[in-house]
Amino acid sequence: MRPSRLLQFAGVALLALGVAAGAAAQGHVHGQASAKPAKPELGTSAAFAPDGSLYAVTEGGQHVLLHRSTDDGATWGEPVTVNAAPEAISADGENRPKLAFARDGGVLVSWTRPLAKPYTGEIRFARSDDGRRFGEPITVHRDRQEITHRFETLALTGSGQVLVAWIDKRDLEAAQAGERAYRGAAVYAALSDDGGRTFRPEVKVADHSCECCRIAIANDTDGLPLVMWRHVFEPNERDHAIAKIGPDGVAGEVSRATFDRWRIDACPHHGPSLAVAPDGTRHAVWFNEKDGEGRVFYGRLASGRTEGQRAIGGDRAAHADIAISGRRMAIVWKEFDGERTRLRGELSDDGGEHFRAIELASTDGASDQPRVLRRGDALFAFWRTGAEGMKGYELK
Repeated sequence: MRPSRLLQFAGVALLALGVAAGAAAQGHVHGQASAKPAKPELGTSAAFAPDGSLYAVTEGGQHVLLHRSTDDGATWGEPVTVNAAPEAISADGENRPKLAFARDGGVLVSWTRPLAKPYTGEIRFARSDDGRRFGEPITVHRDRQEITHRFETLALTGSGQVLVAWIDKRDLEAAQAGERAYRGAAVYAALSDDGGRTFRPEVKVADHSCECCRIAIANDTDGLPLVMWRHVFEPNERDHAIAKIGPDGVAGEVSRATFDRWRIDACPHHGPSLAVAPDGTRHAVWFNEKDGEGRVFYGRLASGRTEGQRAIGGDRAAHADIAISGRRMAIVWKEFDGERTRLRGELSDDGGEHFRAIELASTDGASDQPRVLRRGDALFAFWRTGAEGMKGYELK
């Protein structure tokens, strides 16, 4: 496709995302270099530790930094350096460092290390037994080509295995070398059976994923992880797909999860979020264009269809996240109102039958994507902004 045509598609994607003037646009057109961000990369992940402390991981120069708060994000202690040797760190909204806690209390951190060629990278991982000293980072995947291994997601399965999934272009590279057509990239994953000390060889989850959208992971009622991603359905429909990973690391059948049929040859940098209720209902939020309008949607994923699908927020709502605790459910997103970016959300106390709107915070400047966190039965929103820093908000 001609570069001018690609630029046209990228403009459509960014317009649909409602990126306002002055906001940090994170999408790009494949095959063209992105300008260096004018603002600091704010991509941050957070999670509550077993002792109730709130932890967050950020990029600090060429290091991943681990932060700890004992007052739900009101104040933070001095950070711990995860990687002793400096290296490049990706820290935008869709491709940020990740954080989880092993069954034995170990602190687990993953990130993408960009390589010399544009849009290439490696998936890195480090573990700490005590949250103060980390072992030397490892590269999760066996494949060492200087190609795309990026946009990783880190999760713990119901049985305590550590799962890392990422976007991988080894199959695209092979297809191009053989002059064969190939849509998008692929999703690969690797499992650890020993709390992140070692990983099994990676396994392909699916061909034809979108190239730059975050991957969602949520455990099903049987404890096995469900992986959801933006997929490139033939010929160029960028809807979403879902698959379950077995305890052997092998993915089951890939199923279509959304049916908006957005036809575009560019990546919107806008991945989904997934949560599974105790009764097995799969709740999701995602961004797509439907009937000519780009919006954030909420819906329940059923076999071969979505149920209760509706737009959430206004026409500039972006980067929603969802989490469930029993019958309680929370959705949060950020939304530019023409003057300020606002942290907004919806809460349900009856499993998603009814929701009430909430507004939590706002900022004048740059901001990261918001997250929903769970601590015991409580749900929290987490949001990092350039002006106000990292903050936690209990959702009541």
